[in-house]
Amino acid sequence: MAQPYLDWTAALFDPAKIFGKPEALRDLRVLDLGTIFLGPTTTTYLAEYGAEVIKVEIPGVGDTIRALGPTYHWNMSLIGLSEPKNKYFCGLDVRKPRGAEIFTRLVARADVLVENFRAGTLERWGLGYRQLREVNPRLIYSAHNGFGQWGDYGTGRPSYDAIAQGESGMAAISGFPSRPPLKSGGYIGDYLGAVAGASTILAALHHRMRTGEGQFIEIAQVEALIRMLDWTWVYHGLTGRYRLRYGNADVGIVPSDIVEMTDGFVAISAPTDQAFAGLARAMKQPDLAQDPRYRTQLARAKDENREALLKAIRDWARGLTTADVVALGDRHGFAAARVASGKDHCADAHLETRRTLWRHDDPIYGRFPLYGPPAKLSATPGRVKWTIKPIGADNDFVFRALLGLAPPEIRTLESEGIIGRWADKPGQKPPDGWSGEGKAL
Repeated sequence: MAQPYLDWTAALFDPAKIFGKPEALRDLRVLDLGTIFLGPTTTTYLAEYGAEVIKVEIPGVGDTIRALGPTYHWNMSLIGLSEPKNKYFCGLDVRKPRGAEIFTRLVARADVLVENFRAGTLERWGLGYRQLREVNPRLIYSAHNGFGQWGDYGTGRPSYDAIAQGESGMAAISGFPSRPPLKSGGYIGDYLGAVAGASTILAALHHRMRTGEGQFIEIAQVEALIRMLDWTWVYHGLTGRYRLRYGNADVGIVPSDIVEMTDGFVAISAPTDQAFAGLARAMKQPDLAQDPRYRTQLARAKDENREALLKAIRDWARGLTTADVVALGDRHGFAAARVASGKDHCADAHLETRRTLWRHDDPIYGRFPLYGPPAKLSATPGRVKWTIKPIGADNDFVFRALLGLAPPEIRTLESEGIIGRWADKPGQKPPDGWSGEGKAL
């Protein structure tokens, strides 16, 4: 008899075996010239699956992410600890001609370069795609910014996650009708742009595998987020109406809502007529599924019908607990899940077992929870090996081992401020008492 499916998949993806398996992107070398989230998270996704990512930072300045966040842990911002996983960190001032020349030598040995400066910045430093493809025709050069590398919006407009959420139209359809547009609590503009970046880089690498040719990629943060607006433009184009804000309710899938219980909130969704019939049974109002106003999805989606139905569901749910409704969903065939918090997640055995909640024991910063790789691969699983390091922590690896610079030359470059390490301030310097090896004291 065949092994039960869930037992088979649990063994296939067993997290205890992750570090005994190879990495999917081993032998892929990526140069990270990004800052904060958009570009650097793109390379983090690649690093989680085995790419050798070299993070290049200006000595004594570093990535802005190092200083962001509500507080610090051992001289590093919590946001900085959470994101740049599995990378090598070197301090190199690419703005100076000698630094640009050294960086070009790294490019000659790289497969991918990711940057998220304003359009044209690296070209002014002699490090744009047109210059670097002469050094390495196989290079995949991925330029990320808010509005693209060309077009009527110009090249100088800065963009951050909040800007992308506003300009894309995502904020305009988020929130409640009587309130201002609502920005997502997570940095969705950055993360979705990074997903687009990582997947497109893999597509370009596949093309290179067949043709031997590199190419130039541009990721416009705003446009990546526009791609997530689902039916918004089709709706306007074919009806002449604009999509509005409806709070937690979904106007395309009815019922789909977040409702208040006696002990918290639950997301409820019944996208099919069959699922809605199950919800009606759970409500002990089975006749709702035969009511002409609610019999079909199209009928339920009409404004007047939707609001009446959602009110009935909210009134019913208010007297129940979150566990009650989740159990009813399992029993009757509609979807229900608690609205979980970070506190809930950090105590969730399911997430921990699957290494979505990754209890990371960092070689420098000690033990703390992290988000694990977003997808599971059975033969080449992603993993977390380390998180951020002080600026220039891997200078010896990059400049001596990879480029073969001699110690006297490195010392000269350090004296000229071209190669360097951290400054003596939180976010850049190592933990107090760190000797350069092992964990901080």
